[in-house]
Amino acid sequence: MKIKQQDYNDVTVVELHGEFVDEYCKLLQDIITELIRRQRTGIVLDMGQVTVIDSKGLEQLLWIRDYCHENKSQLKIAGLEDNIKKILEVTRLDSKLDQYHELSEAVKSFT
Repeated sequence: MKIKQQDYNDVTVVELHGEFVDEYCKLLQDIITELIRRQRTGIVLDMGQVTVIDSKGLEQLLWIRDYCHENKSQLKIAGLEDNIKKILEVTRLDSKLDQYHELSEAVKSFT
């Protein structure tokens, strides 16, 4: 999985590309921890290019959500592909994550 970051004022967009699986969870956790350390008040995970998510990836989403909440930051998810959206629905995680169809909607929701 490739991960890129881009800041927009107090919001950081973290773009995920590829497979969101166990072997990349620690890397993403380190990135989120660093963003919180830098006092980013908003984080958007752009998942429009995520092709696969496994159980560890799902656990990581919940960890990120909880970690952001504990540290007074907000997490938003953007651009879910239909197959990933379906997995979130089946696991009932869709109701636990603040989701947006478009990345621009997610970023604008912080203003």
